[in-house]
Amino acid sequence: MRHVMLGALAGLAATMAMTSAMRRFHGLLNGTNRYPLPPREIVDRLNSGRDERQARTNTLFAHFGFGAITGAVFALLPRHRGSGILYGLGVWTASYLGWIPAARILAPAWRHPAERNLLMIAVHIVWGTVLAKSLSELEAAEAEAFGRPADAELSVLERRERGTGP
Repeated sequence: MRHVMLGALAGLAATMAMTSAMRRFHGLLNGTNRYPLPPREIVDRLNSGRDERQARTNTLFAHFGFGAITGAVFALLPRHRGSGILYGLGVWTASYLGWIPAARILAPAWRHPAERNLLMIAVHIVWGTVLAKSLSELEAAEAEAFGRPADAELSVLERRERGTGP
């Protein structure tokens, strides 16, 4: 369960980096391709009739929720997970060529403009890279910075509390 929680946290961090990249790259699209990106398109398709503010909130929750879930799955993979790039590309492939069109939520990626597909592939590479690094850092922090080796000396504060130190 601990690995799942760390993976979900890493997934949230990676989704923040991805979202930042999406926002910046979206502005570089030509005018005809600058319509809402897939997270919003998915929410609109599943929740028609919502007001704009609610749709934006739902998009953020869905986007970050999916990032946390897929981050948790990543944490369950064998220890040598690599840079995360292949995982990020795998999530893109499984989503935009797999379950999303299969569920008739959006058309498959090959029916979308190449420029938008390149954007989404790039941000999934960002996501996968940040996911792997974030998970590695969280695991290291848990073991090193937040852990206590069995043979470690007591801290100064603990020695004072026990009356054995300065």
